[in-house]
Amino acid sequence: MNFYDIDIVTINGMPQKIGVYRGKTLLIVNVASQCGFTPQYVGLQALYDKFKDKGFIVLGFPCNQFGHQEPSGEAEIGRFCTRNYGVTFPMFAKIEVNGENAHPLYKYLKSEKPGILGTETIKWNFTKFLVGSDGTVLKRYAPSDKPEAIEADLAARL
Repeated sequence: MNFYDIDIVTINGMPQKIGVYRGKTLLIVNVASQCGFTPQYVGLQALYDKFKDKGFIVLGFPCNQFGHQEPSGEAEIGRFCTRNYGVTFPMFAKIEVNGENAHPLYKYLKSEKPGILGTETIKWNFTKFLVGSDGTVLKRYAPSDKPEAIEADLAARL
């Protein structure tokens, strides 16, 4: 599977390929509005603001698989993120990240960068994947890894 051929859908329902981000460094995050890690939106937005002019983009993929912490539809998710956290980075339609119906993007990310002890399962909301400008999955970060902690890795790649 080619990373750039994976189909995704924007939070507004527009289909596209992940390939529209070819040449950019990406931080791909499964997000949720009612999670203890939801305040990480602030740090994710700060990273995006700081590095977007250097070819960096945060991509947020809402997921309701962990404690049903993302029960709303896409329109409400979009309003919530903008209203409460000033999110301007791209957000996408809700997906599943684990199991039989896991989105192809997450199947790819997990196979390229498994977690601790080689497990591919996403453990919780706000798991983050750093993807290089060539589409290589560089690093996987735990939900508890704050966006600020990723800044040094990011700065070294831009």
